[in-house]
Amino acid sequence: MTKTDLFEPVTFNGLTLKNRIALSPLTRARATPDGKAGKLQADYYSQRASAGLLITEATAVVPGGRGGPMLPGLWEDAQVEGWKEVTDAVHAKNGLIFSQLWHAGRLSHSSLSADGKSPPVSPSEYSQPGEIFTETGPQPYEPVHVMTKAEIKGMVGAYEAAATRAKKAGFDGIELHAAHSYLISAFLNDMTNQRGDEYGGSIENRARFLKEILEACLKVWDGKHIMIRLAPLGHAYGTWDTDPEPLFNHVIDMMNDLGIGWLDLVEGDTGVTRTPEPYFDVLKLRKRFKGPTILNNLYTREMAIEAREKDSGDIIAFGRPFIGNPDLVERLKANAELHEAPLKAYYGGGARGYTDFPTMEEA
Repeated sequence: MTKTDLFEPVTFNGLTLKNRIALSPLTRARATPDGKAGKLQADYYSQRASAGLLITEATAVVPGGRGGPMLPGLWEDAQVEGWKEVTDAVHAKNGLIFSQLWHAGRLSHSSLSADGKSPPVSPSEYSQPGEIFTETGPQPYEPVHVMTKAEIKGMVGAYEAAATRAKKAGFDGIELHAAHSYLISAFLNDMTNQRGDEYGGSIENRARFLKEILEACLKVWDGKHIMIRLAPLGHAYGTWDTDPEPLFNHVIDMMNDLGIGWLDLVEGDTGVTRTPEPYFDVLKLRKRFKGPTILNNLYTREMAIEAREKDSGDIIAFGRPFIGNPDLVERLKANAELHEAPLKAYYGGGARGYTDFPTMEEA
């Protein structure tokens, strides 16, 4: 086997990881209609607990923060018990797991809101082309409701409440999803944030929403157990920031100032390409950030080993390969063949295509 430290234990921020491999957040759409996780998710995540760190699928902080049906949440106390079942199962296998807290912003639908009719929210007017999948099938994206300053403050409170529930559920930390044009990302990027108040305009103003969420979460969690997912070069849903380097330099500096512990850095467009335009060397952000950086996007075994040889990142995340290979870490270590899960297994359904993929020993 090629000599590498990819499979060796490492300690960051007081947490000892079995290896430098992370499970990237993967939407699997198998929660209950009211956003609860349970035994099914406990089986799924515990099967993959040989990874050094697991990051959950996007977990909504309010019902209207979901980007589709059958997605989980932490917007109410009734959802804590199911997630506690998940964390207990992962910890029983000596794994570590962070909860990814999320709001889809304009990329949600009124049918997913608490009252079933409230429109999706956004920092500014933005007409999103395309369709969203709902319980009644594909529907066009809807006109947005531009958030008032009072509603922004309320949303910050929703993140704090979800962070509190994540702690009660036994997670080892939280990740804030600040990428892919979802709500936090929409505030950061100048294409989707055209506000004229203190939440828009300058870089500092566009980063204010994220900063206030971080400050709220720091009331609940030590910064060493908070992670942020960023995609500085992402063009998700046809939007981006027109001058990303100074924006994300500012975000990294803000994270350092607040003592945030982890950076989940998506290189390029998630699941599509690693170097889109406009281009700058996003790995400079890893050098700027004071904590460990997880590199994320289309990594293969060979690329992960090379990244560690070059020390371009501290941890390497794998996404889709984990779907069909619950023992991915062992397969990568042995340089064994990987099973490619069919696309139809990605979203929705029950255990089939979710927890029924065999390990090498079982095959």
